[in-house]
Amino acid sequence: MPLTITSPSFPHNGTIPARHTCDGQDISPPLSWTAPPTGTKSMVLIVDDPDAPNPAAPRMTWVHWVLYNLPPNTTGLPESVAAKDLPPGTLQGVSDWRRTGYRGPCPPVGKHRYFHKLYALDAMLPDLKQPTKAMLEKAMQGHVLAQSDLIGTYQRRR
Repeated sequence: MPLTITSPSFPHNGTIPARHTCDGQDISPPLSWTAPPTGTKSMVLIVDDPDAPNPAAPRMTWVHWVLYNLPPNTTGLPESVAAKDLPPGTLQGVSDWRRTGYRGPCPPVGKHRYFHKLYALDAMLPDLKQPTKAMLEKAMQGHVLAQSDLIGTYQRRR
């Protein structure tokens, strides 16, 4: 069975509810996933927006959330999960807001796509001291057993 990530808040390629964005409570969506492949030692979750700042002319990928060393027996995260309630051993990286923790969609213009990327790794990563997405991806190289993406969209009402 392949690794699959889903959310009861929105379907794949569906609209992310405002409560998970800067227009609402800006709380993380509930996420769940299937069991990772045999040999998984840790999991990584990265949420990013490849359409920043304007989907008509994207110039960068904006990082919203970085988690790593999630235990392989973890089956998801509850809505509005606080740092203190993350599964034991889970470490956080920094977003493009230069802080840890979830910060949701807040696109300046247009309809953006938000990728919730889940990776199963064959290793526990060392404490990378709040890495950026790029630093984490470098540490993950050669260790990815499986990956699943959940894409949500959001456009602000003006």
